[in-house]
Amino acid sequence: MADAEDVRRLALSLADVVEIDSDGFDFRVGGKGFVWSYPERLPGKPRVIRTDIAVLYVGDEAEKQALLLGEPRLFFTTPGYDGLPLVMVRLAEVTVERLEELVTDAWRMRAPEPAP
Repeated sequence: MADAEDVRRLALSLADVVEIDSDGFDFRVGGKGFVWSYPERLPGKPRVIRTDIAVLYVGDEAEKQALLLGEPRLFFTTPGYDGLPLVMVRLAEVTVERLEELVTDAWRMRAPEPAP
């Protein structure tokens, strides 16, 4: 079982990561977001930042669908994220080890290529 502090610790352990000031957590590398807290939007209500759910960059639609279909207990999406290479992960359902893999993969896909 993971939590927001695990996300923070894992993200900040990676090279060149910047934490953006937010009501939850928001991490970027090379100016690109790779993991942040879920901004839940319910009809007729103000947006609520959910620190128990992380939004993760997954690279492409195929990977997104593989995660959603393969592990629906862990991953979900909403119509607002249709067509975007992002999934939401329920932190209470994911192990810290798996979260580390997910955060590292997201960072790797968003980090700039090192200069030769």
